[in-house]
Amino acid sequence: MGKLKTGRHTSAIKTQRMAVRRTLHNRKMKKAARESVKALIAAAQSKDKAKTQELFNAACSTWDKASKKGSIHWKSAARKKSRLAKQSAKLLAAQPAPKKPEPAQA
Repeated sequence: MGKLKTGRHTSAIKTQRMAVRRTLHNRKMKKAARESVKALIAAAQSKDKAKTQELFNAACSTWDKASKKGSIHWKSAARKKSRLAKQSAKLLAAQPAPKKPEPAQA
């Protein structure tokens, strides 16, 4: 990068560069959290308890990291983790629909 001309808008130019960099970083953090949630829901639907617990911990970790870095608010992360825990528990506890017994043929 060449020498910057110092002038009236130098700080505004730098602020714009920083905003672009921060936006990309925040977007990456949020995307990672959403992808970990998708993996968790898929594992919970397949009724794999060990895998679900492991992925739940990973998902909570990604939400915590995003809130720690300022990508999302810490209360938003807490709310998402709470809802995720309820949803995964509900999916694990859900029993498959019982099959209707077929009428006996005479």
